[in-house]
Amino acid sequence: MTETLDRIRDNVVEGRMDSEDEGLEGDMAGQPGVLELVDAALKAGVPARDVLMKGLTEGMEEVGRRYEAGEFLIPDMLASAESVGAAMEALEPHLAADDVESKGRFVIATVEGDLHDIGKNIVATLLKGSGFEVRDLGTGVTAEKIVEAVSSFEAGFVGLSALLTTTMPHMEETLALLKEKGLRDRVKVLVGGAPLSDEFAKKIGADLYCRDAFDAMDKLKSA
Repeated sequence: MTETLDRIRDNVVEGRMDSEDEGLEGDMAGQPGVLELVDAALKAGVPARDVLMKGLTEGMEEVGRRYEAGEFLIPDMLASAESVGAAMEALEPHLAADDVESKGRFVIATVEGDLHDIGKNIVATLLKGSGFEVRDLGTGVTAEKIVEAVSSFEAGFVGLSALLTTTMPHMEETLALLKEKGLRDRVKVLVGGAPLSDEFAKKIGADLYCRDAFDAMDKLKSA
């Protein structure tokens, strides 16, 4: 079992979704990738929780360390995140069947007027891989739709992303509407995006500023 989980973790680091992917050194085509290895692990009776935590999550944690050290660039991180995202689609029914406890419900969106989604997508993938239930609303989402989703999904966390300075005010608008609807006290709000700062997050009343996807995961551990 340990060997299979190690191989899943290593292939996440390599960003290899399936056997067609060549890996970082370009010489791994034909070998099982993350999807094949996850399928094999489940068929061999490896608990879905172990596949999640000891394979996928540990793999992305290593990707995070390499990214922070400057060893990985955004395309490397994105390839790994995409492999985990695809594996999670296959794994989620097994997690539900095993009654794996959720870490919480998370609504995430890029705010109104902004169509950038790479950072948001990576965060959403890491959240799923860490055991959160995630409702990803996509890009260009109005404050009203975000607040409606928080209410209907009974979310305990909200993630707001913006890459344009002109769309940043919609984050404050969303926070104000959460308060108006009586939902603000029950959710933790995380904000992120290139033009943001910790000062901006404090100014608009957000709980946490996250400089990137891995920073968000670290801060959620103590949230």
